[in-house]
Amino acid sequence: MLQKGKITSWNDDKGFGFITPNNGGVRMFIHIKAFSLRNVRPEVGDVVVYSVAKDDKGRFQAVNAKFANDKQPQRSTGPVSWSAIVFALLFFAALGYSVRVSELHKIVLIAYAVLSALTFVAYAIDKSAARAGRWRTKESTLHLLSLVGGWPGALIAQQTLRHKSRKTSFRIVYWITVLLNGAALVWLHTPEGRNYLSQLLELLK
Repeated sequence: MLQKGKITSWNDDKGFGFITPNNGGVRMFIHIKAFSLRNVRPEVGDVVVYSVAKDDKGRFQAVNAKFANDKQPQRSTGPVSWSAIVFALLFFAALGYSVRVSELHKIVLIAYAVLSALTFVAYAIDKSAARAGRWRTKESTLHLLSLVGGWPGALIAQQTLRHKSRKTSFRIVYWITVLLNGAALVWLHTPEGRNYLSQLLELLK
């Protein structure tokens, strides 16, 4: 028998949450795999229609769920922002020029390139997981990668993969990590920063 309820708790990173039935009763567990449309992400407050079944451990959970308000798949609302991609590429060009004409160690450029590639892959894996209903990459992990130098790769991923490009709270934290990383890069251009990096590289040898 179909039931109707409202999603009152949802963890998008882990892909599950709880429904409070409209007719009262205990909250019902629901996994992203219970939805037929995997590219539509549930949110707290969504009203859903579902059936009830038992899992392999005999616990009740919601299955065959669909949105009661005809929630549509999230699609890109506009073209790729090439200006953002150009900005990321210009950053690498400026960083390469700085390594060439200043005393900044080339390991900094290499680190940004490697971290950006890793961050791009992390975004791609997270988007694939979101579509398939698998375990998601934590937003804190994506932000950490941006903070330590992977933000150019994150910016390119956001635009080319159309992932994490519309969530306001995520975007705000992302740009904070960019500013903090930029401040650290400026410090590495100072005598104190270059000396610290040299000592660190010596320890790593």
